[in-house]
Amino acid sequence: MFLKELTELSGVSGCEYEVRNYIKNKLDEIDCKYYVDKLENVIAHNVGKKNKTIMIAAHMDEVGLIVTHIDSDGFIKFQAVGGIDPRVLNSKQVLVGENKIPGVIGSKAVHLMSDDERGKSIPIEKLYVDIGSSSKPETEKLVSIGDYVTFKSDYVEFGNDMIKAKALDDRAGCSAILELLRMKLDADFYGVFTVMEEVGCRGAQTAAYALEPDFGIVIEGTVCADMPEVEEHSKSTIVGKGAALSIMDSSTVYDIDVVRSVEKIAKQNNIAHQFRKSSSGGNDAGVIHKTKEGAKVMAISIPCRYIHSAVSVASKNDYNSVVQLAKAVILENQKGEYNEI
Repeated sequence: MFLKELTELSGVSGCEYEVRNYIKNKLDEIDCKYYVDKLENVIAHNVGKKNKTIMIAAHMDEVGLIVTHIDSDGFIKFQAVGGIDPRVLNSKQVLVGENKIPGVIGSKAVHLMSDDERGKSIPIEKLYVDIGSSSKPETEKLVSIGDYVTFKSDYVEFGNDMIKAKALDDRAGCSAILELLRMKLDADFYGVFTVMEEVGCRGAQTAAYALEPDFGIVIEGTVCADMPEVEEHSKSTIVGKGAALSIMDSSTVYDIDVVRSVEKIAKQNNIAHQFRKSSSGGNDAGVIHKTKEGAKVMAISIPCRYIHSAVSVASKNDYNSVVQLAKAVILENQKGEYNEI
């Protein structure tokens, strides 16, 4: 499992180079052929028996922030990159720019807020990053407009085989694909590490256009809602119940024959699995399935609590179920036994 190293790297959408370099080094270590395309996706090729062209995708980027202004007192204003709920930002530790300047996201103290402001989510335009400087020139020695800002959050294992980290969406998927490539399966497939999924699935679109897959598997960290006061039917996925199979989301209506085939493979191999009940959100499958002549697609996801925050939580057991299921689906496809996929 490559999760600790991957989640502690910085890789906001459009600035994935740390993650890309790590993945390239690991691919070199396991002697897997790959290339980097013009948009800077990493496209690895596991050479083996080929029945159809299979593309397995996970995105390298994470949600984060970008510096847009430095005020006269040296405080840093920013905008979100990707979908971030402003409620998760205040008081978080962050790292700014390539030199990883430490900072804290701050806001006006509660005792200075008006009655209308208290108890409400603080909008991004009211937040700032404090790096401990006292003037604009002092901050400008360390930070520039356009610098990316990432959460500072250590990888921690706790509880019953649980993980706490930032960027589990989707470094969990990147780790899973690296594991599949390391296995040297006798089955032909492409492991694609995509860029800029969080801002419009841009990398997956160009990669799919080049590869023209017959079948795409997206391995994704997905929303989880198994918390107190959430009604049973609203629990989109549940941590510990296994790999989550999508039936529909905001960008894809998954072919029901494909879904049933993957479910059958999971049952035959005694792999823990569940259905993703929510239709909100989207992923790289949304562009893969409609590229050129189109492709069958399936999303197999790791449930993540508190997704798109500094403290996402997932289960190692669910992660392992996703790796096992993706492996089984690849092998069955290359046997040609599941022609509906």
